Amino acid sequence: MAAESVVAAKSYTAAPRRGAVTRVLENERWFAFFLLLPTAVLLGLFMAYPFIKGVMLALSDAKVGVPGSFVGLQNFTALLNDSIFRTAVWNTIVYTAVTTVFKLALGLWLALLLNRHFRGKAVTRAFVLLPFIIPTVLSTFAWKWMFDPTFSVINWTLFHLGIIRTRINWLSDPGLALISVIIVNIWRGVPFYAISLLAGLQTVNPELAEAAAIDGARPWQRFRYITWPLLLPVTMVVVLFSVIQTFADFQLVYVLTGGGPANATQLFATYAYQIGVGTGLLGQGAAISLAMFPVLLVVVVVQLLYIRRVEIH
Repeated sequence: MAAESVVAAKSYTAAPRRGAVTRVLENERWFAFFLLLPTAVLLGLFMAYPFIKGVMLALSDAKVGVPGSFVGLQNFTALLNDSIFRTAVWNTIVYTAVTTVFKLALGLWLALLLNRHFRGKAVTRAFVLLPFIIPTVLSTFAWKWMFDPTFSVINWTLFHLGIIRTRINWLSDPGLALISVIIVNIWRGVPFYAISLLAGLQTVNPELAEAAAIDGARPWQRFRYITWPLLLPVTMVVVLFSVIQTFADFQLVYVLTGGGPANATQLFATYAYQIGVGTGLLGQGAAISLAMFPVLLVVVVVQLLYIRRVEIH
């Protein structure tokens, strides 16, 4: 009887048999591989494949319905002699630089205001996000109506204030079209900066500013030497994402002006769409789209190195 109980106890305490799958999953390397596999597959399907396909199209003379043949760098060489492409490059740089500066300045100012304690703070923060939440096409159509020379509420306001005497055709004037597009982009992008920087301000210990105030530091000095250095890493990340999105902007400009008038608002994305889809020259359109990649790569690398340097110091 005692022997049977000993055998039963041994069988009960014996380690369970592990299958092949269990042994593999217990290995940290294989377990991490299986966890990352779905993400890698999705990135490959929706990012790597389109990028490789775009490179192949840019190196060919493909058209709609025609596979095309390999032409090397011929499409990129043709872009160097394309005056419209040079205009698109200049417009994209100006568009990105100006909007980024104004969105950062206005977003930081708004974040500092929202970081204060006042009545209705939560509701105000929610309303600030509305320009960013509304679909781009819908809000852009509203702005297009506001810029309309006949029914423009902007012209009506300026006329009744005595600032203008004739109607201004905002989107048909080459000198005003790009400015109008920049204004709309700033309006739409400020909430993203404001909420992101507000989240960064929430991490700043208020006791640091209070201690500086006790030592006699003025508000500007407290912001410059305490708040801004602590907020800089978050700011650089926000600027990085904003530059990438603005540089490749398409919907806003396409709905407002379509790249006109006379290519005054032509950007990388709108010109690539116009050539690749509008005329059916897929190879040339892909080359225009790919031409922005080196510029974005340099911007991203420089900003990432700067962010790393800021975090180390």
